[in-house]
Amino acid sequence: MTMVVKNNMPAKNTLNQLDKNDKALAKSLKKVASGMKVNSAADDASGYAISEKMRVQINGLEQDDANTQNGKSLLTVAQGAIDSTVEILKTLKEKAISAANDTNTDSDRANIQKELDQSIDQLTDNANVTFNGKTLLDGSKNNSVIEGGTYTHLTNQSLSPETTGDTSILELVTRNNESLGIQSSDTLTISWVQNGETHTKTINPLAYFERELNPNFYSGSGLPRYIDVKKGYTLKKILEETEGRIQLASVDANIGANQFGNTVKTADGQNAITIKSSTPGVAGQIAGFTIGITDKDGNQRKFANNALDAFDESIRAQNESEDNALVFQIGTKANQAVKVGMTDMRPAALGLTSTDTPVKTLSVSNQDDANAAINVLDHAVQKALDQQTQLGAIASRMDYTAANLTTARENTQASESVIRDANMAQEMTAYTKNNILTQSAQAMLAQANQNSSQVLSLLQ
Repeated sequence: MTMVVKNNMPAKNTLNQLDKNDKALAKSLKKVASGMKVNSAADDASGYAISEKMRVQINGLEQDDANTQNGKSLLTVAQGAIDSTVEILKTLKEKAISAANDTNTDSDRANIQKELDQSIDQLTDNANVTFNGKTLLDGSKNNSVIEGGTYTHLTNQSLSPETTGDTSILELVTRNNESLGIQSSDTLTISWVQNGETHTKTINPLAYFERELNPNFYSGSGLPRYIDVKKGYTLKKILEETEGRIQLASVDANIGANQFGNTVKTADGQNAITIKSSTPGVAGQIAGFTIGITDKDGNQRKFANNALDAFDESIRAQNESEDNALVFQIGTKANQAVKVGMTDMRPAALGLTSTDTPVKTLSVSNQDDANAAINVLDHAVQKALDQQTQLGAIASRMDYTAANLTTARENTQASESVIRDANMAQEMTAYTKNNILTQSAQAMLAQANQNSSQVLSLLQ
């Protein structure tokens, strides 16, 4: 063995190995202490970048879940208010039915009217329910409504698809081709409620004479002769009695345009009679439209009334509006959201009061008004239930959304764990190995340093 003093290479080599072992020991110690095999980009550059993106995803999913839960809480508040509205409307219908019964005196109806007024006032409080300072059901959180607003559309799908606005009421038949049995001597009463005011018109008899040219007969002077032709009232002519407030909209499967400007069709795709308000928006809405037929003795023609008094609201009247719907952010990317529009649930929008001042309230002060109010309240209940159904469907979806977010977060966390988390058994094995190697290198460095001291014996 060469004995040198200036360069002790065995000691140099041992020192280098000790330094490597010390660094490996430090890394092992860091992994064991942190529980992660990737503590910085230096440990695994690509793995570190991927896992950090996953951590961003995990944090976003956690916030999405919180957003979903908060959104569901908001929907629960709105649903509670609508539940109360539906209960009030059911009570109001009971009162209207009671007021329509002639066992009540006008004084009784006046008392019922007072109760009805107070209950309708409560509907305003329900519509003004708030969540975190946001008023929910006053129309301020509505979806967009086309320019000018929408018109009330009422569709009757009980009459034959062949029925038109020019069909004589004496010739009307049902979907099953059964005659309504209306006679020209019968009396027809139409009622409608608009802007809080009840209107009633009576038509009798249901036939009229109209002068028409008779092409087969001429007077002695050679001029055409006119004759009087007996005709039955048509739906068009009946609507003329509304003084232009209600008009025929369509006689086919296309009902009209909804709030988004899309065409609404009948449920069964067949032709049906549709009437509409002549003025758009809440102020012009037809809250209820009632047709009743009585015979010459004053008896109700129930079969005919069931078919005629079946004009259900197919398009709701709404004021022009921008898109103010609420947006629930439920995803980690932009525009991964759920939009929730809440229509106006105030009494005027439900057709129970006027929009002007002083406010007119739905009347049950006499039998005719109370009878007309029944259909108004049916339509109001349907409006509330439509909104409740929409919110309930979204709330149900939010439950699935929350479950999906939880699963996605769990799976992403598991993937991130594969990249970052240390196998503690493996790392402890490496730590023990590096610790022993470090101690061994320290011992060998001491031995290598002894080689230089042996040179002194030669110099003595």
